[in-house]
Order: sequence, then structure tokens, then C-alpha cells
Amino acid sequence: MEEKKFDLNSIIGFVLIFGILIWIMYQNQPSDKEIAAEKAKKELVAKQEAQAQADKTKTAVLPVTAATPGDTVQLAQLQKTLGGFAYSATLPSAKEGFTTIENEKMILKIANKGGYIVEATLKEFKRFEKNSGQLVELIKDNNSNLNIQLQTTDNRTLNSKDLYFEPTLTKNGADQILTMRLKAGANEFLEYKYVLKPNEYLVGFDIRSQGLNKVLNSAKPLDLQWDLKSYRNEKGVSIEKRYAQLEYEYGDQKYNYVGGGVGKEETPEKVSYIAFKQHFFSAILATDKPFDKSKLQSDDLVKDETIDTTFVKQFKATVPLAFTNGEVDYKMSWYFGPSDYKILKSYDKNFEKIIPLGWGIFGWINKWIFIPLFGFLSSTMGLSLGIAIIIFTIIIKIAMSPITYKSFLSQAKMKVLRPEITELGEKFKKDPMKKQQETMKLYNKAGVNPMAGCIPALIQLPFMYASFQFFPSAFELRQKSFLWADDLSSFDAVVKLPFHIPLYGDHISLFPILAAVAIFFYMKMTSGDQQMAAPQQEGMPDMAKMMKIMIYVSPLMMLIFFNSYGAGLSLYNFISNLITIGIMFVIKNYIVDTDKIHAQIQENKLKEPKKQSKFQQRLQEVMEQQEATKKQNKK
Repeated sequence: MEEKKFDLNSIIGFVLIFGILIWIMYQNQPSDKEIAAEKAKKELVAKQEAQAQADKTKTAVLPVTAATPGDTVQLAQLQKTLGGFAYSATLPSAKEGFTTIENEKMILKIANKGGYIVEATLKEFKRFEKNSGQLVELIKDNNSNLNIQLQTTDNRTLNSKDLYFEPTLTKNGADQILTMRLKAGANEFLEYKYVLKPNEYLVGFDIRSQGLNKVLNSAKPLDLQWDLKSYRNEKGVSIEKRYAQLEYEYGDQKYNYVGGGVGKEETPEKVSYIAFKQHFFSAILATDKPFDKSKLQSDDLVKDETIDTTFVKQFKATVPLAFTNGEVDYKMSWYFGPSDYKILKSYDKNFEKIIPLGWGIFGWINKWIFIPLFGFLSSTMGLSLGIAIIIFTIIIKIAMSPITYKSFLSQAKMKVLRPEITELGEKFKKDPMKKQQETMKLYNKAGVNPMAGCIPALIQLPFMYASFQFFPSAFELRQKSFLWADDLSSFDAVVKLPFHIPLYGDHISLFPILAAVAIFFYMKMTSGDQQMAAPQQEGMPDMAKMMKIMIYVSPLMMLIFFNSYGAGLSLYNFISNLITIGIMFVIKNYIVDTDKIHAQIQENKLKEPKKQSKFQQRLQEVMEQQEATKKQNKK
């Protein structure tokens, strides 16, 4: 009786402490005025930095009007600053201008100045609901730059992003081909070639030089610099930050990523592609000829989730472009599109590796079971995504039901043996080693494996972890509604809080609450049998007390950490636990017969004991050795 009182007081104390913490967090929340002031301050600083950068750029800006043909004086002046590339500033294209190419999937806008993509808009996808009419823009308003540092033979360092390229747009069948040439003469140039095919997210991108062996210093490779500040495109900024990161493939199809945080950097060799990945969209630069050594950087831009809501990450990549016979020639490609496993895999460039499916067996389960099954239900059968999740969960749980049955059967056998195990505990109370030996003999004689209940549970764990990886990365769920959830890939807020609670957020999601309730009743239903099946071992933690605490802690953890996760994951957990409760109820009341189990155990005792496994034999030998050592020491 005293032990129960202690447990109840512990639970009440835990709840009170949690309540006090929430009250303290609420009292220390900044006011709306303070939040607005902080936001205005950051916007002012950003504006000042942008202006300073603009002023700095102005000092080195090139003439925006074309030079008069044959004007040798003006050409001489340009050569003082631009050297061999002065010719590029004499062309009609030496002014602010843009060329737009598009297909059914995207719109790309390429600038004369720098020759790179200054806008990349996806035509089929929109940003989160507050901007429902705004298309997803991966590149916009100078959030991205592409630059090559040009080391000239006359010891100059020029940046291609400051120089003007000459555009030429042609067609090859349905393909659009845009060549951008930074010219040092009529037939001497650095060329970017963009090839956009119909209905593709992949854009051909070649970099080559012609006739520049006397203009560029080929003693060392050119540095290609690519950077991008990723826009926030999803409702949950905290989850988008978690899944946005710089990924890359290197070596012999090895894969890695630059960790999150501030100032994270990697220097891999033989890089075949670099992916600036957001949660559900990615910009990828791939090359047929791997870059010898790259410098890759990633910085978190979200310091305060209530204020920093425009950009999520700052990505930077510097890669070498090696010379061959005094010229540069690289066949590359851009990918601007969704981080969708099936679409990425279709390009046969290992792009699908950027989807976080988990390592080892977890990734295997996602790749070969979850993705094909869910894809079949959602696309082939044409089900709504919410119904697809429910049917998907039912299929997985039914497939796992034999394992659930074996686990419960093992618990039932242990429950039947509990009185005899307790009796042995009393009989050998002063000799724990002897008690363990006799208990093992009882298990062997009765034909019961005490580990049989753990193994099925361990088999189910990889599937549970795989679901935690699968649902947050499932592009199919993005902006798909079900019941009260308007976006299954994001949280299903039913109440907006007037304050922000650390770890929890500023809203209340309903599906995590339902999942927490289901977990509570599932644990309540199974904990009693587990406690009765597993007697307390001397010197071991009180599992009964730990289970009582976990009954309340597990649902609480679900409420806190799943509140900002996608509704699809919480729906899966809710249905999963609901089905498990139903399966356990049927097994317990209609399949497993305790009287038959008891009779079978008694019958097994009359038979010859089963031959011990090697593990059991070894365990028995260790116990006997320890017992012999103990007796020897007493002498």
C-alpha cells in the first residue's frame, strides 16, 4: 500500500512541476510589442547590410551602355580594369537584361550580368497556406549567386558574376538551348549552356572555354562558387529547418551531408553532385566529371522561430574547375524541383539519396516496403492521402500481428509460471545465484523461453523507427488535407495559443493528442500483464514502478514532440496503436487460453527437458562457475 502511495505522489509531483514550468514559460513570453520591435530591428540591420553590399557593388559596376564600335580609346580604358575580357563590355549585351526559358514544370530567368539563373519558379507547387497564391520560388531576389573567379595571365582576379554574358536562344526540336558567352574576342569566350527539355526538372548545364588559353592562367583550377539562401516554403519552420541541409555524393557513390548549426563545413573529394535541400524542394548541381576537392558550408538562419521566418539555411559551395589543354570543359546539370523519392530516382543519378530514409535496415524497410506500398495505395488506387495512411497502417499491423501474438503468448506463459518463480525466490532468498539457476531449470523443464517476449518486440522496433523517417519525408503528403488537417505534411493546429512554449510551440495539434490517448490505453492494457509475467529480480530495477511511470511519460512525450510534426505521422501512430489495442484484445480474450497454456506447461514438465541452446548452456556454465567461486571464497 505504501508503494502505491509513493507512485501516486511521484506522478502528482511530476504533473505539478510540468504545470509550473509551463506557467513560467508563459510569464516570460515576450509581448507582441517586444516581438515586433525585435523583428523591426533585425529587418533594419538586414536592410543596412543589403545597402552596404549594394554600395560596395556600385563601385565596381561595369558600363551599362555598349561602347561605340571601333572606339579604341574606350576599349583601352576597359582593358585597364577588365584585361582580356574588356571585349565583353563593348557588346550590346553589356547591360541589364534577362532571358526567360520555361517548360511545363518551371520558369527560369537568366541574367546577362553573370550569366546565371536569378529566378527559378516551380509552376505546379505553392507555398504554405498563408501565401497560397504564391508559387514556390527556389531562386528569387538575389538569394542565389553563381560565380567563377577568373585568374588572368596579367595577374588580375575577375568575378564572372560582375561581367556581362551574351545570350543566344535556339531550339533543337522541343528542347530550348540558351548559350551565355563571356567574350574576350569574337571567338574567345567562357560559355554557360543551358538545355531545358519539356516536362523536366533537370536542366542541362555545360561550362566550357574556347580560345582562353592565353587569357586565363591555367596553372591552377578555377573556383566555381555557388551559394543559396533557402526560402521558407512550409508552414512548420522548425521542421523545415531540421530537414533542410546540404547533401552531397563523393568518391565511389558515397554519400554524406554537412551537419546543421552555424559555420558547419566539409571538404570532400571527388564530388559528383551537391544538393541544397530544403524540406520538400531541392536545388542540385551534378557533374559528369567529379570535382577534385570541394568546400561545402551550411549555416542555420533561423535563430528565433517567431522572428526569423523568411530564410531557413545559407548554403555555400566552392568547387574547382580543372583545365585540360589550357581549356575548361564540364558537362553538368541543374535540378530544380520537389524532393520526391520517385522523381529523384527517375534521373538515375543517385539523387534519391538526399531523402532521409534512415540507415541500414530502416532505410531498407522504407525503400522496399513503405514507399512501394504507400505509392500503390495513394496513386494506383487513387485514394485520398488520409485514407491511404489508414489502410497502409492496417496492412502493416496485420502483417505484424503474428509477432504480436507470439509476444503476448510468451507473456501468458510467464504469467502462468509466476507463482512457481515467486516460490523459488522465497526458497533461495539468501542465495541469488542458486535462485537464478533453479529458475533457468524451471524454464527449461516447462519449455518456456523467457526471451521469447522480447524478440518479437525488437522485430517491430525497426518498422516503428522507419515510419518516423518515412512520413516526414513523404512529398505526397504535402498540402493534402484530411478531416480537420489542411496539410498532412505539417501540424494540424486546432487551437492557436497567444504565447510560444519551448519544445511545444504556439498551437495545439489534435492528432498528437489522439495518438497520446491511444498510447496511454495501449500501455495501460499491456503493462499489467508484463508486470505479472516478469517477477522482480534481486539487484535489478523495479520494472513495475518504471512501467507505471512510462504509462504517463510516453503520452506526454508524444504530446510535446509530435505537436509540430506532420499530421500524417501522428495519424499513423494513432491508427497503429488503435489497431494494436484491438489485436491485443482479440488475442487476449478469444485466442490465448490461459488454462490450456497451464495444462501444456504441466505436461511439458513430465517430459524430458528440451536440450538447452548453446546460449543457455553457456549461461548455466557461467552461473555454476560463479557459484563455485563464491563457495571457494567462503572457505
